[in-house]
Amino acid sequence: MKYKTYHVVTFGCQMNERDSETLAGFMEELGYSYEPDKIVAQVVILNTCSVRENADKKFFGVLGQLKHSHEENREKLVIVCGCMMQQQHIIDTLKQKYPWVDLVFGTHNIGDFPKLFKNVSEMHERIIDVWENSDTIAEGLPAKRMYDFKAYVNIMQGCNNFCAYCIVPYTRGRERSRKPAEILKEINCLAQSGCKEITLLGQNVNSYKGEEGGIENFAQLLREIDKIDGIERIRFMTSHPKDLSDELIDCFKDLKHLCHCFHLPVQSGSNAVLKAMNRHYDREQYLGRVAKLKEVCPDIAITTDIIVGFPGETEEDFKDTLDLVKQVRYDSAFTFLYSIREGTPAASWTNQIPEEIKHERFNRLIEVIHEIQEEEMKQFQDKIIPVLIEGTSKTDKSMLTGRTESLKTVDLPGDTSLVGKIVPVKIVKAQTFSLYGELVND
Repeated sequence: MKYKTYHVVTFGCQMNERDSETLAGFMEELGYSYEPDKIVAQVVILNTCSVRENADKKFFGVLGQLKHSHEENREKLVIVCGCMMQQQHIIDTLKQKYPWVDLVFGTHNIGDFPKLFKNVSEMHERIIDVWENSDTIAEGLPAKRMYDFKAYVNIMQGCNNFCAYCIVPYTRGRERSRKPAEILKEINCLAQSGCKEITLLGQNVNSYKGEEGGIENFAQLLREIDKIDGIERIRFMTSHPKDLSDELIDCFKDLKHLCHCFHLPVQSGSNAVLKAMNRHYDREQYLGRVAKLKEVCPDIAITTDIIVGFPGETEEDFKDTLDLVKQVRYDSAFTFLYSIREGTPAASWTNQIPEEIKHERFNRLIEVIHEIQEEEMKQFQDKIIPVLIEGTSKTDKSMLTGRTESLKTVDLPGDTSLVGKIVPVKIVKAQTFSLYGELVND
């Protein structure tokens, strides 16, 4: 066999990370071993993301780095896939400027990867195979999981919401839900192999549709997953506020293993901006859902996504966002400067916000979020909380790092034998972005 090593570069969201596990699984089944250096690897797969402009720039930067090694080794294969490949202008750019790309495919035909790989290996000619859409989700695909103790599980693909700024419905297609039996089968297998934490993934898990007469919606699916022996933590993302039902909220009161942590993207606190974004809810409805969550589950940690500088956003609109942030008191927030995504409605609007105004507002928002975050973190000081140990700290290899149920990062001294275990930790120092603790011995 000509190619023995592979490397996968993943851009973007957790769903892309999960897809990359499948691509790695295919490569392992084909007899290839992982190579940590993409320049050295004989097969390089770039799994792309279209949500943010920065991801586009990173992708083309990495692609440029591969040119020299591809020219030096004609047997090397460079493969690109994922959301960016669903956009024709990206395909055109690859054709014109990146002749060292050997195989291109999109989000809908990942299940065909072994066949595509075989063809490009044997033909030594570029193959571009991008499907416009798909009505199904391939099941039974292999996976090389990143961790033994936690895992991502896709429950659906695609999105029907068509927010004015978002390219996802055009790259991932319309909503398609996996069959409940397939999801439960996968999670049972993970539990039997020692997995303790699962994160259910979908562009909008709240709109999951199961089978009539069985598990019909997302709340019902969660209740069945909660019964699986061995799974100690259940998470999910992402949720759309317009589809957040009372039935789902009640799960936080009833289910033993559902983490008290909810990622609920608001995007803006202004009704005018929310309407322009095509979000289908207003700030009052959003705040009502948050109030219900906190009533049912007082200790719930709520996180969010916020876009600053959406076309037409006024200073008053931005102040509405600051006000909403102060009311909700998010545990953390992913904040973004609005960036034009070609192919979305907002990309052609003439009321774009100047970059200097975007950045000034962004800095003000970050300041408020961090103030709240620092105050919220102080509540953990001197408390003993369960922490899932995930590995060694990125900044200090002598320390372990883990996550609380509410997704707070905790660093602590300890032995790597604790990795994959949920252990009691006393918090001795609470900071804005992380906690420091000590293992509590029984």
